[in-house]
Amino acid sequence: MHPFWSIIRTVPNFPKLGISFFDLTPLLLDHVSAVTDAMLAAIPPEVLDEAETFVAIEARGFVFASLLAGRLGKGVILLRKSGKLPPPVHGYDYALEYGNDRLEMHADLPPRKVLLVDDVLATGGTLAAAAGLSKAGGHTVLGSLVLLDLEGLHGELPWPSYRVLTA
Repeated sequence: MHPFWSIIRTVPNFPKLGISFFDLTPLLLDHVSAVTDAMLAAIPPEVLDEAETFVAIEARGFVFASLLAGRLGKGVILLRKSGKLPPPVHGYDYALEYGNDRLEMHADLPPRKVLLVDDVLATGGTLAAAAGLSKAGGHTVLGSLVLLDLEGLHGELPWPSYRVLTA
């Protein structure tokens, strides 16, 4: 078992009955360098070399993508919830494990080769929205990276997917 599991807190029935929430934030208290190292180690070196920018998914993806970008000297594109970015934006509505949501990104960014970054992969809806938005903005999606992949909740993704932990 990965040592991170002794630090991650599992919260049953959150955000609704029947869902177990894996709280990854305790990892950020004293283990930032180890988390960053583990995430970077999960990505093949050739993908890291090719990626120009990390696409960070609100909100916890912001933290992880920023750690990676800071370590490597690469950029970050923030995907925000609806209404948080000034126009022009591209938007994408999608289904979550427990509801619906919308992500938006700036529509006027220069095209980049990007790696999508989020904390948890559950149904894949958020990553699909991020990929759709990235493609709408002219970006090339090289793959996705998550700290935790809940493998039983999603099918095969149409792009390479990298993970540190699985549940």
